Amino acid sequence: MTSDNRARLRVAALIFVMVNAVVFLVAVLTTPSLSQHAFLWIPVVVVSSFVFSPPLAWLISPLMMQRFIQERNMR
Repeated sequence: MTSDNRARLRVAALIFVMVNAVVFLVAVLTTPSLSQHAFLWIPVVVVSSFVFSPPLAWLISPLMMQRFIQERNMR
């Protein structure tokens, strides 16, 4: 694993929690039958937010690192 990928993995791990919270909130707000069948849908939403959050965090992490990448390339 290169140092760039290690840095990207660290940034992705840092923003994973925030991305997970946003994905969970969006899923809760867009599921209309959640209040009627909460016993079923809450676990589904939790599992799906944990499934979708790592790839999203991996895709967002280069955007968060852009300033440092540009500074390194200017040297």
